[in-house]
Amino acid sequence: QQVEMDFKIMLDPENTDNKAGLKHPNEETRLPLITKQKSAPMCSQKTGKGPTVTNPWALPAFHSLASPLPLVEDDTPKGTLSLAGQRLVLAAAKRTLPAPPVVSRAAPLPEFPRQHKKSAGAIYGPYSSSKGNMPPLPSSNSVVSAQKPKPEWRYPAQQLESEVHIPSQTQDPRLDRDVAVHQKAPGFLALQHHHHSSLGRAVGSLEPTENPLKDHTLPLAAINGQKLAQIASHLGFEENPTESAKVPVIKKQSAVEKVLPGGGQRRRGQGGSAGAAAGTQGRWDGGGQQRRAAGVIRASWRSWNHLARLRNALREARRRHLENFYSRAKHLAANWNRIRTSRRTIIHIPSLGYSQHIREHIPDLALQQNLQMGRLCDILDANVDVIYICPLALSEELLQYYHKLLGLQAAVRSGNPEDMADLQDRFKILTPEAINSFPEHHMCLATVLKYSPRTLQRLQVLLQGRDAYVVGGVPHLDDLAVADELQVPLLGSEPAVARLYGTKSGSKRIFASAGVPTPPGEWDIHSSEQLLRALSQLVLDNLEVRRWLFKVDDERGGDGTAFCDVISHLECYPWIQRERQGHGPEVWSESRARELALVKISQELPGLLAQHVQPVNEKRFPTWEKFLQTFLTQGGVIEAFPFSAGVTNLTVDLLIEPTGEVTLVSSGDQLHAEGPLRSSGTTIPQRSVHPEVLKVLCSKIGEACKSKGVLGYFSVDFVAFTHPQTREQQVWATDLDLCYSDQLALTQLLMYMTDGNLDCGSSCLQGPLGSKESKSQQVQHEGTKPPAPGSPRCAVASSQLWHSSLSGISYNLLLHMCKARGVGFDLQEKQGTVFVLYEDQKRHSLGMITIGEDLQGVLLTFARNLFIIHQEISAPNMQGETNFKMAIRDIEAILGVTAENKLRLEEEQPWEADARKE
Repeated sequence: QQVEMDFKIMLDPENTDNKAGLKHPNEETRLPLITKQKSAPMCSQKTGKGPTVTNPWALPAFHSLASPLPLVEDDTPKGTLSLAGQRLVLAAAKRTLPAPPVVSRAAPLPEFPRQHKKSAGAIYGPYSSSKGNMPPLPSSNSVVSAQKPKPEWRYPAQQLESEVHIPSQTQDPRLDRDVAVHQKAPGFLALQHHHHSSLGRAVGSLEPTENPLKDHTLPLAAINGQKLAQIASHLGFEENPTESAKVPVIKKQSAVEKVLPGGGQRRRGQGGSAGAAAGTQGRWDGGGQQRRAAGVIRASWRSWNHLARLRNALREARRRHLENFYSRAKHLAANWNRIRTSRRTIIHIPSLGYSQHIREHIPDLALQQNLQMGRLCDILDANVDVIYICPLALSEELLQYYHKLLGLQAAVRSGNPEDMADLQDRFKILTPEAINSFPEHHMCLATVLKYSPRTLQRLQVLLQGRDAYVVGGVPHLDDLAVADELQVPLLGSEPAVARLYGTKSGSKRIFASAGVPTPPGEWDIHSSEQLLRALSQLVLDNLEVRRWLFKVDDERGGDGTAFCDVISHLECYPWIQRERQGHGPEVWSESRARELALVKISQELPGLLAQHVQPVNEKRFPTWEKFLQTFLTQGGVIEAFPFSAGVTNLTVDLLIEPTGEVTLVSSGDQLHAEGPLRSSGTTIPQRSVHPEVLKVLCSKIGEACKSKGVLGYFSVDFVAFTHPQTREQQVWATDLDLCYSDQLALTQLLMYMTDGNLDCGSSCLQGPLGSKESKSQQVQHEGTKPPAPGSPRCAVASSQLWHSSLSGISYNLLLHMCKARGVGFDLQEKQGTVFVLYEDQKRHSLGMITIGEDLQGVLLTFARNLFIIHQEISAPNMQGETNFKMAIRDIEAILGVTAENKLRLEEEQPWEADARKE
């Protein structure tokens, strides 16, 4: 009844009978007092008019609509956000209340959201301020005095639920009021981020309705954000909506229903201010205009119904793709032991199926999707043929390079360069014809392939009558569509599962389920209040931690990471240390001084963070405010950085086979050419953690992933350090990537060029003996039992090397130049350097892998190669932009070389320096 009364008042504010029903005009403007908010979680509350309202910090129940595995409560975010996008709560927005001018007549009553109304969306009218300002409620005498505006604070649920309508200050708001979904409003942007494509389809479905309503006088018409969010959540599961089904999304339904069948009031023009003053705007122009208006509306409805049918067809196709995905996955599991040992074809699609907003910020997306050319080396298994889907059009020169490189397989085994073979029938590199058709859409490779019918047709011919399966990259819905079109199984996770557990917060839930050590921290952070409260508590509980990391949930490669040395800038830290030492550890945990310390920290943190936080990607996030906006919109985690001088990061690649077996397939210690929080390469195999310790941790994580429905290749990041007090090694699990990694692709190339075997359980890479090693062992073991036919190997590899001057030289010239300077691969010794070339248009990036017998020698060779290339392609006055020098400095730090005896690459010839070291 109260809602109906509100509508009556807003539809006809001049009616005194309607005004009489508003006995307490100030009730709607009561705001929660932030100073009285309790830190303890609030219980759920019920309103008299709606469902239960959950506390912003409570843990809502969540069930996946697509995954066949039920998601338990531990898998849901610790806030009001669901990772599947079913509920969105925006961080509390600070609003100011502008004082409107004095008017001489009664003003209409703006609509304010109730405190306990369930949140669903914030849709702003065309006259709303971009900053979200709201006018105050007019006084009962209809004269609004000019008062100082007071900021309004809302709970996150209230912010999302609000629909803001700011009346015109110069004319009656009943005249010339547009109906629009303000798609630039913060609430809409937040809804759009978490409902992804479904919200866009929902708003798109309203556009045919929105347009005709713009041509009619509808006072204060608005879109109901709660209904819109419901449509966005269930659009994929409802039938074709009818006209009556769309009307509830629009507020003032009775007025809208009169217009949609053909009624309503036609405006004479869009300008309208003079006509409004004369009282003529909004009147009928005659029966002819009525008929034209009705015709426009009917045409809009027909267009909307046509789009609805298309959307239904899309939903049905995606449902079919998902069903076939699970059906073929079941068949693959039943026949895996036969398929893995028999003749088969692997279709590699290195697609980065991140969310659209992530792909838009990936520089040179096509290049980043082509960093894993090492996947071609799966042909090392004589039973495997490879089809590699390439996101770039490779030149004949580049194709010949890979034909020659992969033709070295027989020569590597024999040690004789003359044994090179032509293996072109064992692998195919296909480029979809649609790679240049959508230059502004930032489509992932799977989507591009989906819209490339000629390439799909060729794939169908190549796969005819053969066992085959797809190995993708970051899972995307279009991976399922391509696999279904080719009628082959997909060795990977369902996209919904990957999206849920592939975020930074999702990985923390996996680690918690596995019971492995993780850094102190908090995840599922979605509001500034939650961030400050969590960080204050973490700092107080872990005073030995100097640096804290902030990681955005959906970002990749360190781009969404920032750090802050909180203790170094915390003014109250000396006082806290004195109080802590004075009370003793047992008394301190229960003392009032500790509570006071928490208050002091929370008061200092806002200014401290604004001044001292450093984003890793400063080009994208030049300030803390920019980073914080993305952090709170997408959600994120707070994580402690190890409190030790010696810190090593390592990555382990695993495979969950269709039968459920968990296998370790690669491991490596990370290189950090561009800072300690961004990996730029790896040394294979890892040497920083005892293999048995790592094996146990990976086994637990693998089993946890399997229980959540994860399938195929994925990688886990760890950090290892020595505890400063106990002097024992600590190993924390820090990140999880549910996709095929660059490290694994480089490992495949390493195995191909050495004909070796990598045992991740013992962190040992064994390769056949080289010619010198073989002769040496023959001399040493004459007359005794022959030695084991193997030799230890290790490698340094990177897929992230770039130099702007590389574009000025062709690949053929670069390779000849490197050969002349002693940079190459020795087939007889099975040692040396191999390049991974990505494209030959811009030619500013490349990959490199250096193989040898001992880690120190391989690191020195890698650094020497970088210096030689830099020296050859750069002029003295044009050094170019590069990360080569940073990579060399990182290697120097790893080796612990001092200023007196380090590489001296800038002062002397590198081979002379190497000879002196030997």
